[in-house]
Amino acid sequence: MVLQSSFKNCLQLSCIFRTPKAGFRDAANGGIIIQSLSNDVYHNLAVEDWIHDHMNLENRQVLFLWRNSPTVVIGRHQNPWQECNLKLMRQKNIKLARRRSGGGTVYHDLGNINLTFFTTRKKYERIENLKLVVKALKALRPQLNIHVTDRYDILLDRQYKISGTAAKVGRTTAYHHCTLLCNADKFVLSDVLKSPYKGLKSNATPSVPASVKNLFEEDPSLTCEMLLDAIAEEYAMQHQIDHHITLINPTDETVLPGINHKSKELQTWEWIYGKTPKFSVSTCFNMVYKDSVLDVKVDMDVKHGRIETCNIDLPEQWLPPALCSELVKSLSGSKFCPTETTALSSTLLRMCPQDDELHSKWNLLCENMTVLM
Repeated sequence: MVLQSSFKNCLQLSCIFRTPKAGFRDAANGGIIIQSLSNDVYHNLAVEDWIHDHMNLENRQVLFLWRNSPTVVIGRHQNPWQECNLKLMRQKNIKLARRRSGGGTVYHDLGNINLTFFTTRKKYERIENLKLVVKALKALRPQLNIHVTDRYDILLDRQYKISGTAAKVGRTTAYHHCTLLCNADKFVLSDVLKSPYKGLKSNATPSVPASVKNLFEEDPSLTCEMLLDAIAEEYAMQHQIDHHITLINPTDETVLPGINHKSKELQTWEWIYGKTPKFSVSTCFNMVYKDSVLDVKVDMDVKHGRIETCNIDLPEQWLPPALCSELVKSLSGSKFCPTETTALSSTLLRMCPQDDELHSKWNLLCENMTVLM
C-alpha cells in the first residue's frame, strides 16, 4: 500500500503523488481512503463528525482508518458508571470518550484498528462493509476462520469477537464504524470494562459482554499495519479507486474548518458525563471507625450527570444532623464526580468546629461517598 499525503509538510510524497490543493474534500468521484496521523480519540471522533456534517458523499464513499492511545469509548446513550471502571481508568490514565453513534462500549489502544465507512443514507450497508473486512483478512491469511454474525460482529473460530459495530444514520449521510482487534491489551480491556459500582439502576443502553481474541494470537506475524493495508486495498478494489491512503492531520483547520471546536466539545464534561441518561444509586456501605462497623445507606437520583436528589442514612448522632444535612444540600445539583464531591466536603470541613474526632468522621464519610462515583 502506498501512502499519499494531502498536506504541505509531506513534501517527500508530493513529488510522487499530487493531490488537490483543498485536500481530500476535492478527491475524484468514487471513493477515497484517509488515515489519521493522530492517536487522540477526540481528534479522530471529531473527524467522523466533520465528514458526516460537511462532506458531499453523493458521488463518493469514504473509508477512514484510525487508531487511538488507551481509551474507553461509550455509545451515545450509555452510562459510563454502568459500563466501565472509572477509578481504574483514572489510575491508569485511560481516557473516556462518548461517541455520537449508538452501540456498546469498547476499549481502544494501539493494538486495535478503527474503520469508518461513510456513504449516503441510501447506500448505507453495514453487512457489506463487514464482508469487505472479512474478504480482506481472508486474502491476507486464508486459514483464518472468520465470519459476520447477525449482530454485525465478526467472530473468529465462531466464538471469539474480533470486531464490533456501531453506526450513525443521518438525514442524507450515514456512517458505520467497527473495531478490529489485532494485538490489544486484553487484560486491561477486561479490567476497565468491568463496572465496580453497586446499586445503580439505569435505562441506558447496556453493552453485551463477549469473549474476545486478538488476531495476533491466531497468527503472530500479523500487524496492525498489515491489516490496515489489506482492508484499504480491498476497499479500493471494490470501489475501483486508486489504493492510496491519504494521511490527514485531524487538527488542521485549513483542511477541516471548525474541526477543533468539534474536538473540544467531545472533551467536555457536559458531553462525556452530562449526556448520561437519568439513573439512580441505591446502595449500602460499611465504615470502620475505631472498634465499630457502621452501616450507611445512600440513595441518589442523577440527571445530566448531576445529583438531583440525595439522602444519606447514618447511625443516629454519629454526625451532627445539621452537618449531614449541609452535605446533602451541597451535593444536590453538583456533578456526580469524586473531584467535585471532595472539593465540596473540604469546603464544608473548614466550616466545622475544630474537633479532631468530628473531622475524622467527616473525612471517612466523604471518602466512602467518592468511592460511589
